[in-house]
Order: sequence, then C-alpha cells, then structure tokens
Amino acid sequence: MGAAGPLCALLLLLGTGTGTGTGTGPAPPRLVLALLARNAQHSLPHCLGALERLDYPAGSIALWFATDHNSDNTTAMLQEWLGAVGKDYHSVAWKVQEEPRSKADSYPDELGPKHWSDKRYENVMKLKQEALTYAREQQADYILFMDTDSVLTNNQTLKFLMAQNKSVVAPMLDSQTFYSNFWCGITPQGYYRRTPDYFPTKNRQRVGCFRVPMVYATFLIDLRKEETLQLAFYPPHPNYTWAFDDIIVFAYSCQEAGAEVHVCNQHRFGYINVPVKAHQTLEDEHANFVHLTLEAMVDGPPMQRSRHISLLPRPLTKMGFDEIFLINLVRRPDRRQRMLASLQELEIVPRVVDAVDGSTLNSSDIKVLGVDLLPGYYDPFSGRTLTKGEVGCFLSHYNIWKEIVSRGLERSVVFEDDVRFEAAFPARLQRLMEELEQAQQDWDLIYLGRKQVNDEDEAPVKGVRNLVVAGYSYWTLAYAISHHGAQKLLATKPLSKMLPVDEYLPIMCDKHPNEDYKRHFSPRDLLVFSAHPLLVYPTHYAGDSNWLSDTETSTIWDDDSKKTDWAGSQKTLRGSRGSTSYLRSTTRDEL
Repeated sequence: MGAAGPLCALLLLLGTGTGTGTGTGPAPPRLVLALLARNAQHSLPHCLGALERLDYPAGSIALWFATDHNSDNTTAMLQEWLGAVGKDYHSVAWKVQEEPRSKADSYPDELGPKHWSDKRYENVMKLKQEALTYAREQQADYILFMDTDSVLTNNQTLKFLMAQNKSVVAPMLDSQTFYSNFWCGITPQGYYRRTPDYFPTKNRQRVGCFRVPMVYATFLIDLRKEETLQLAFYPPHPNYTWAFDDIIVFAYSCQEAGAEVHVCNQHRFGYINVPVKAHQTLEDEHANFVHLTLEAMVDGPPMQRSRHISLLPRPLTKMGFDEIFLINLVRRPDRRQRMLASLQELEIVPRVVDAVDGSTLNSSDIKVLGVDLLPGYYDPFSGRTLTKGEVGCFLSHYNIWKEIVSRGLERSVVFEDDVRFEAAFPARLQRLMEELEQAQQDWDLIYLGRKQVNDEDEAPVKGVRNLVVAGYSYWTLAYAISHHGAQKLLATKPLSKMLPVDEYLPIMCDKHPNEDYKRHFSPRDLLVFSAHPLLVYPTHYAGDSNWLSDTETSTIWDDDSKKTDWAGSQKTLRGSRGSTSYLRSTTRDEL
C-alpha cells in the first residue's frame, strides 16, 4: 500500500488552545504532535480545525510542523494557522523547505506530486525520525503523528488513546471505501496480507482495541514505556530487508523492539481520505476529499474547517444546466442544511423549492387542487392506497415541471433532500451531458439515482458512456429533465389520476408492468435514460437507524383519520433490484 496520502509531519502537542490545565491536580501528560504536510491544501483546513477542537489543554502540547516541495498553498495555510493559535501551545517547532513552484517542486526520482519515490520515502522517514528525536529531547510523555488527510472529529480521541495504556495505539478511521489506517496481517516480505479479521474490525462487527502488525496516518506512541525507546523511522533496522516505505519500516521497528501495536474502534474517531494513485493528480485527491466530507455530512459527525484559515469563496455553478432544483420540506431544516452544505462543497448553486407538505393537506384541500386517485391503484407491497405524503411528493415535482415549462428552461436537475453523492459527481455528470450532446441523442429525463426494479440488463446508449435505457425504476431522488420532458409529464393531466410519482415516470416511458395503470395515460413516449453506474444514492434505507420517510408514514390521501405506519416497503429497502414480475396485473383482491 505504501504511504497513506501526503503525510503531514507536523510535530504538535495535541490540544484545543483553551488553556494549560485545570489548575488543580496532576498536570496533564506532555504531548508532541507531529504533522508532515505536502500539497495538503485540500484537507489542511479540516485537519487543523479538528486539532483546534480536541479536548486537551494546548499548554501541554508542543507542535512540530514540517513541510516541503509544495505546489499549492500548504505553507501559507500553516503559517496563518500558527500565527493565530501558536501562542496557545507550549511551543512550536517549524521546519519548512520551499522552492519555486516549478519542476524543482519535486524529488529527483519523482514522477509526479503523487509518486512516492525512494528519495521521497527517505525524506519522510528522516522527518519523522527528527520529530521523534525532538519529542524525546523535550522529555514528552507522548508523541502523536498525524496525517493531514486524517481528520479527528471526536474531540475525546487523544484522551481515549492515552487511557488505553498501549505502547503504540491508533484510532480506527473511517473512509468512503474499505480503506482504513491499519493492517490486520503482514506477509514475510512486509506487504499487506488479507486476513479474516480486517473487515469485521473495519465494519465494527467486533469492537475493542486489537493487536495488529501495523498502524499509520494517525497514531500515538507512549514514550514512557521501555520498549518504545528503540523505535525508529530512520535509518531502518540493520536487519531490515522489506520495502523502503516509512510505514513498513516503522512496523518492522515495532516488531523488533517488542512494542505491541493496537488499533481501537470503540468510537467514531474521525475519517481518513483514500490516497490517489501515482498517475493521478492533486485535483483527483481534492475530489476524493470532497467526497469524504460529503460522506461525513451523511453519517456524522461532520468535519469542520479551521476558524483561523481564510479561504477565498469558491464560485458556484449550475454545471451547465439552466436550473438546479432542491426540494425540501420546511419542517426538515436538518436535511436542507445538509444538502446546501453538500452542494456548496460540490460548488453547485441550487434553487430551494419548499415541498408541498402532504401532512398539512386535509381531504378538502386535496380535492380543491384537483387531485383524484388513479382508479384501482394500491401500493404493490403494502396493499394500502395513496398517502398524503405521496400526494405532497407528486405535487412538489409537478410544480417544478410547471416552472420549467413556464420559464422555458431547456435543461434542469431536480434533487430531493436525502441524496448521497458519488465521488466527482459534478465532473461525471458534466461529462455525461457533453457526450449526450455530441451523440445528438434526444432525451427527456435521466435518472441520476434510482432503484432498478427488474433483473434484466438495460441497453447502453450508443455513443454515450455510462448511460443506459432505463427500465422499470423507483425513486425520484435525483434526475435531469428537459423542457420537452416536463411538457410531456404535464400533458397527460396526471393530478386527476394520481399515483406515486415514481410509478408515474415508468408509466410515461411505457416500462411499467401494470397494463391497467398504463391505459389511463397516453402518449407514453417519455425518453428516459439512467446514469450507469449511478451518480447518487439515498442517504438511508428502510431499516437503517436514521431512515425517515414522509411519504411512507403518513395518512391515507382522502381519510384524515387513517394513518399508515409502513416501516418501509420494497421501494425503500437497500439493494438495487428486486423481482416484481407479479405486479403485471395485480388487483386489490389478489393483494
């Protein structure tokens, strides 16, 4: 695996900058915090923001920062942050080596900013060894090494690690993939070995502090323990024959010194960004980190930038569309806030549309709006009829379709407020739309996220990568829609024969299996495609602890007294597909 990301070797005694102790009782242990930073402007504001919030007295923390060979604003960010908070810490050691931003911003054998050459590994090892020696000379009790791509959102992390009384211990960090900051196995040659313990640990199916052969990115060393006196990053141990890699060198050093290494996963400590490959760019790494911040907003706790780093406001765009609609219920401000923050991270500017709240509609209101039930409609899974929540959802999308037509918008995107974005979402969507235009392919609606209902393969769209002809699908959490598509959806006057909106769309492209439903709508010529793979998913599914549906749990559309307490139909369960062949001609009696 090699080094994990642009290791930030800043030696800092962790703290919050809120004082030097309680004034009574024993003084807190002395800590040196080491952070090495290179080309880290994408993650540094969040990394330092987490340090500010650590629940530990800054006066007991010494900072050791090192940075070099930057082609971005890493050095300026560190200087600004240290200028603002450095005085709160016990001391600051600052090591910087900068060169003109050109070819010189690299090591002689380095092929690019993400390539880890032997010279770069050697430099990192020397810097880490310098930090370790500094901590020993300062007679610190602990040293915490941190990677700038590690963000400790749990402000109790440092105190927790110290309380474990381990020689070397790391907090398990979450990522948007299977990647984390520990190995459960190592080969005789020093490389990663797959073991049956890794995923149960990573997924917290087993919980505790576990002995492992390697930790990296963020870990604490107890310098008071005898076995840690022999630990070293450079030079490697005289018997060392493994790969020339700083994390493997340190793992071997721990093995030879008899210093046990542990990883702990009892709590959500924070996040680690997935490192990009050598041939990828700083922009790829930035995209990865943006995705990580979006994931943190969904699963929490979210990452927060430092208050002491000034960042220029980023220009927001509509990704080449005429409008980006965001549907949100006013009584769900938490969802609105998360979606707005997510779209800002993605540099997208939306127009927020207050959803029609079905729970506020009584039966008379619904009749005044011209809403009537599609004859014979019943939910195919629960057997219930339409809910007021589903009425509100349909009306919310219907109102947007009307606005698209009235304003003459040629291309728009519609988001609901429970969207989880895939990595590099804007770039992938813009590339898809560019290829669609180049192929001169007509379209009315494109699912960006959905639940594919049936198992059959779907035909790819000629000349457009990652686009298929959509079959029977559920969900309206995100889609692109054309002016012509909105006109078609309005033309059939669907309010007078309403069913859920995610049943209406498959009817309009003639992909719904229920012939009785389809005969009420004509023509059914909506051109519907889907991104493949999908670009968004729901934040939660039925059965998840944080799952919430305003359409599934509601009251019957024409009966204020009849509540539905449906815990989640097949529509909202996790999983992309499920057989629904029995839906072709279902009736109420059959259900």
